[in-house]
Amino acid sequence: MKLARAIHFDESDTRVFPRSARTGEWCISGGFAFSDWTETDLTGKPRQAFANGWLGLETFGRVTFVAVTQIEAGERDALIGRLAQHFVEDYGAPDLSAALPVAADEIAHMAELCDEHAPNTLLTVQRELTEAGVRESFRVIEARDAGLEQFAIHVTDSGEH
Repeated sequence: MKLARAIHFDESDTRVFPRSARTGEWCISGGFAFSDWTETDLTGKPRQAFANGWLGLETFGRVTFVAVTQIEAGERDALIGRLAQHFVEDYGAPDLSAALPVAADEIAHMAELCDEHAPNTLLTVQRELTEAGVRESFRVIEARDAGLEQFAIHVTDSGEH
């Protein structure tokens, strides 16, 4: 089974999101957080989180890029429990037994999105508000094998490149 982890190429996420996800934490789309939003909610850092932030499952911060990777069943089950607890604490779910199936569905949706991609494939999310609610679309950035010669500068004894 595959899921995705937060990845950072620079520090920009720490400046554009209200809370940044930690590099390496497991992530899901997290679009549910915006289900009752309107255009008036789309300002500043919350707007950026809405527009293109994946949800980290440890910090519940946001990240722009995630990378597909393998996950063990035990890790997945722990994430479901953590997300269910988040639903109880932050979204008012009545209890864990009510929140667990919803959390499992969120993790399963992300796993389905990741399963068709090779490890290290990068994913981005883009959201927009429509009359029907929040619409999400996903972009795939395929992992490429790059040889060292693509990045190394070769210098001869004469100093030529």
